Amino acid sequence: MNLSKNEQVQKFLDDIRDIDDEKYQILQQCRKITFSLNKDITERIIYGGIMFTKNNEDFGGIFVSKKHVSFEFTNGSQLADENALLEGKGKYRRHLKLKTISDIKEKQVEYFVKQVAI
Repeated sequence: MNLSKNEQVQKFLDDIRDIDDEKYQILQQCRKITFSLNKDITERIIYGGIMFTKNNEDFGGIFVSKKHVSFEFTNGSQLADENALLEGKGKYRRHLKLKTISDIKEKQVEYFVKQVAI
């Protein structure tokens, strides 16, 4: 899972790879997890990051900040989160801050993506 079908997404990934390899690896691993769960998911660039869509509805996205990659869940407040890993206090949106590649497993990214992608 390296190349995106979307040219804008691929350019974004290439730009991140040139700037910060660890963030690039985090993005790629999050994309790999997401697409492995549902082949009908699409991705596009919006709000400065990669937004994932299923059945014409956005369900989440990955965004790069200076110190971390954030996996945002559009209706994250409705997700099961027994270990209180999701951050955010808004009405709907919740996110996971991923600072290292190991955070993907430790913060159970696949568990949360399964809830919204399948």
